[in-house]
Amino acid sequence: MKLNKEYKEITQNILNDENFLSLKNEAHHGTNRYDHCKRVSYVSFLLAKLFKGDIKDSCISGLLHDFFNGDSSYLNHPKTSSDNAKKYFHITNKEASIIETHMYHYALTKKCLPFINHDGKVNPKEYKPLYKEGYIVCISDLLVSIFELGMFKVRYSICLYLLFIINLMRY
Repeated sequence: MKLNKEYKEITQNILNDENFLSLKNEAHHGTNRYDHCKRVSYVSFLLAKLFKGDIKDSCISGLLHDFFNGDSSYLNHPKTSSDNAKKYFHITNKEASIIETHMYHYALTKKCLPFINHDGKVNPKEYKPLYKEGYIVCISDLLVSIFELGMFKVRYSICLYLLFIINLMRY
């Protein structure tokens, strides 16, 4: 399939890297972080094609958006992932920005529903993507997470998704 070939050409050096392969040992949304990142990257690839975004930046940023080992908070892990991606894969500033803003949906949700997490206030503007591809990766991550979380959390995830869409219109 042509899409798979194009996707693999963009991502294969990262997918085969031993540092990235270590994510197979990290639990994430009922799967492992390696598979999660690969799914987010592929959905980002498809959405970038659909919305005429930069395909390479979307794929690479989607693949590396959760590139960290161990535990990290929801709002700290994008920076950790970006730093790791710079260190191991020499990503561009644009790709780093996309990774660092991929939790915009969470920042918006936390602003609207502060009781979700009590570890401080959040300013969604700090997490707002600067590029179209940032929104693509953010939405891809959210959609993949809904898929991975399973049926018992679907209603909650759909509510978060709807809040995300509604709040996009406000900012």
